[in-house]
Amino acid sequence: MNTPASLFKYESFTVQTLHNLKSQVIYFASPLKFNDPYDCALKPNLQPLTDAEVEAVRQYYLSQPSTPARAREEFETHSQQQLRESFMRAGREVFDKVVSDFLASRGVACFSERNDDLLMWSHYGGQYKGICLEFDTSQEPFSRIHLVQYVTAFPPLSVAKVLMDRDYNHILELFCTKSSAWSYEREWRAIHKVAGTAFVYETRALKGVYFGPDISRQSLEIVCLVLGGQNETVQFWQGRRSSAEFRVLFEPFTYTSHIEGKRKGLL
Repeated sequence: MNTPASLFKYESFTVQTLHNLKSQVIYFASPLKFNDPYDCALKPNLQPLTDAEVEAVRQYYLSQPSTPARAREEFETHSQQQLRESFMRAGREVFDKVVSDFLASRGVACFSERNDDLLMWSHYGGQYKGICLEFDTSQEPFSRIHLVQYVTAFPPLSVAKVLMDRDYNHILELFCTKSSAWSYEREWRAIHKVAGTAFVYETRALKGVYFGPDISRQSLEIVCLVLGGQNETVQFWQGRRSSAEFRVLFEPFTYTSHIEGKRKGLL
């Protein structure tokens, strides 16, 4: 997986956005609050156990000293079909618990590979009146980012792998899986073990701010003033609508405050 050098986060211009900028905070929200009802709440597509897998799981538990005597007796006497049904129930319980625990406790922050997507600007960037933040993925928490996979069907999951290997990684992949209808987002996700966490990032992690083409001058100046007092390297980009294509174009600029401009004789 090749992680992009930068990832972007679209924001509406709100008081909370300004607070987060000033505090250098990324908020990890509960996935229960996401606007897509399937997001982070996919039902496991459990693949039926083959005869070979049933036998492999049976032998695995018979070989474990911790297997209770009653269960050991069932593994030795029950038919293959009975064991298949029992293992499928056990697998379902494990999957449901992992999903339930994730939704109840984990926090997720979402980012995009793109800073110029029209739908993203409309849905998340305040209808072109907001901003888009550029983050350096070599910095925390962006260095531990997960690529979202876009699919048309729920991904198949192996019951045998969970029961024998206690491997929950492929279950956790569900939380970075979305419908292909959302593929335009080109999304990556950072996951925190505690929902509602406000993670404070280093100043150098914020590389740039892209201003929507319809942002007001007052809003633009407020953002520039907030960041101008704490981030010497952040680059500002002014957005404008292309006159030839359905695109937002950006040009870099250097912000000069009114007082600084007067001091330097620019005003």
